[in-house]
Amino acid sequence: MSAELSGSTALVTGGTSGIGRATAVTLAGLGAHVVLSGRDAGRGEQVVETIRAAGGKADFVAADLTDAASARALADRARELGGQVDVLVNNAGIFPTGPTADTAEADFDRVYATNVKAPYFLVAALAPDMAARGRGAIVNVSTMVATRGMAGMALYGSSKAAIELMTKAWAAEFGPSGVRVNAISPGPTRTEGTAAFGDGLDELASAGPAGRVAAPAEMAAAIAFLVTEASSFVQGAVLPVDGGRLAV
Repeated sequence: MSAELSGSTALVTGGTSGIGRATAVTLAGLGAHVVLSGRDAGRGEQVVETIRAAGGKADFVAADLTDAASARALADRARELGGQVDVLVNNAGIFPTGPTADTAEADFDRVYATNVKAPYFLVAALAPDMAARGRGAIVNVSTMVATRGMAGMALYGSSKAAIELMTKAWAAEFGPSGVRVNAISPGPTRTEGTAAFGDGLDELASAGPAGRVAAPAEMAAAIAFLVTEASSFVQGAVLPVDGGRLAV
């Protein structure tokens, strides 16, 4: 186990599956005490057991991040478990697709509550403390459709476009105090959540130079880069991890 993040605490939202799970395992492998959140306690405890079995340190906090109160409660609980939060990975998100005309207002509100409001107030709760200590790292998980117009993706894509702008604004706000804020923009990735897309995921991936779907661990590796000193001069960046889709 690497000790690169030894002595630090990392909060990973949506850490019970997919990219979040892979990120929790990766950061724990670098020595961080990982606090992972999610809605499924059973899956969350499985991730914790996996990390602990490998010699790492992890705790699970059940959280349904939909408003400022739930974000603040999670931040408080993470501090109770880890003493302080040095790394925040805003990964939790929902990604419904479909025609604009068929979108119910309740669905619109839930997407923005989960994908925009919760990360906003988690940063509001945690970044000032990082700034006061003079160090910290925040990574937001976006998507390639935040900048690429695709039919049926207006709701999800626009919520992640907001995340990308907030990434840059937070870098400007907190960067001078030593807090680095960046994002990754994943391409097609095979997770429990994207299984519903079936062959469509492979078709989307085939259009990129890599010609394949990514594994969650490949996204986790990019996140690990952005929270460690290897990226010490990277701030306000949105890193495409999309198999080259940005190029075509």
